Amino acid sequence: MTIEYLGLDSISGPLVMLEGVQDAAYDEIVEFTVDRTKRKLGRIIEVYEDKAIIQVFESTADMSLENTHTRLTGRSLELPVAPEILGRTFDGVGRPIDGLGEIDYVTKRDVNGDPLNPVSREYPRNFIQTGVSAIDALTTLIRGQKLPIFSGDGLPHNDLAAQIVRQANLGETSGEEFGVVFAAMGVKHDVADYFRRTFEESGVLDHVTMFLNLASDPVVERIMTPRVALTAAEYLAYDRGMHILVIMTDMTSYCEALREISSTKQEIPSRKGYPGYLYSDLATLYERAGIVAGKPGSVTQIPILTMPNDDITHPIPDLTGYITEGQIVLDRDLQGKTIYPPINILPSLSRLMKDGIGEGYTREDHQSVANQLFASYSRVNEVRSLASVIGEDDLAPTDKKYLAFGREFEQHFIGQEKDENRTILETLEHGWELLRMLPREELDRIDTQLLDKYYNHTREGDLIG
Repeated sequence: MTIEYLGLDSISGPLVMLEGVQDAAYDEIVEFTVDRTKRKLGRIIEVYEDKAIIQVFESTADMSLENTHTRLTGRSLELPVAPEILGRTFDGVGRPIDGLGEIDYVTKRDVNGDPLNPVSREYPRNFIQTGVSAIDALTTLIRGQKLPIFSGDGLPHNDLAAQIVRQANLGETSGEEFGVVFAAMGVKHDVADYFRRTFEESGVLDHVTMFLNLASDPVVERIMTPRVALTAAEYLAYDRGMHILVIMTDMTSYCEALREISSTKQEIPSRKGYPGYLYSDLATLYERAGIVAGKPGSVTQIPILTMPNDDITHPIPDLTGYITEGQIVLDRDLQGKTIYPPINILPSLSRLMKDGIGEGYTREDHQSVANQLFASYSRVNEVRSLASVIGEDDLAPTDKKYLAFGREFEQHFIGQEKDENRTILETLEHGWELLRMLPREELDRIDTQLLDKYYNHTREGDLIG
């Protein structure tokens, strides 16, 4: 028998308290009826004795202690899923907002995901090509990996996210199905329209599922958006056998929503006012990436976050770095040089890249080229520091070549057009063109056999399957 509770005991921002409840459970979905006409959803976030604290997914402005009826559903939030979710756009809790009607769903899935036995995980292999040289060559994205982008206010992370969605693929020789789940949290209307328009005009919307939580939407909905998106990704990957790339922007908005809710609950704050469970909460999202033994497909994540005051030691990037397998760092100085994308390769890394590149994956020289480009660019910064003291004219001839290499590397390897889609072979060949600017004896990170094969000429070839 369903019990309906009349009235509320207190309302505080997006939270309401209900007393006298029976058999309430944490994370249970609650249905509200306001003034006997308007329906809203909420989620139980705390239970003690006969009291329940409930997050309301919409505004509580029209709710009062007397005009609200509450019913416990006995279930957590579920997302209706079907193959048709590809090409569709939803709000932050999975309701269609593209005017194409409701989804004729096959099943419903708990947005918190299914428990996963760690020993059932398979080690990530194979790369995902983004068409962006600085990522593909130097911080390669591997299927099943979680590789965040650390950005800052005013840096073009939205442009980079849209470019990756447009260009990402499994490589020219792969015949496997690929799709993208894109989740935006706390974005402005013009940014949401930019993403919609970009994906439609580029013709990639048919393999993209979008979840949009706008800045004007309820804060509580923002907390559910990444969970809903990852649930859709898991269905497409493990039930439909697709390789899914999940891009989530901006995780800073998510964490700020979490802090706001925590403050409303009067919890004891931790660093910078964020709740003490921020690490474990982020882990419940990031750890949903991976490859599961016995199931087809994979889930790969690119969470994007803006570092407050460009501080990489801030709790959000700091904790994200602990959980994930590397990071891609956008740099304000490169942005000032009008270089796009302004990826600073020196603090950027992909911890899993070594096992998903090279012969059998990309090309035999990939790791060596990446190592040499890192080493040579690091030397460029040393030479620039020396030139600032003694002047560029007094530098040794080799040092002058490093300065020329650095300019070309930044402008034409890291830098590329927003609609420029480079294959991994084009990227590697471009890397060799840059390395040929340096004397052969300076290339001490590359095996002699590879130097003999690639240094003096350009090799045409295809990806090794």
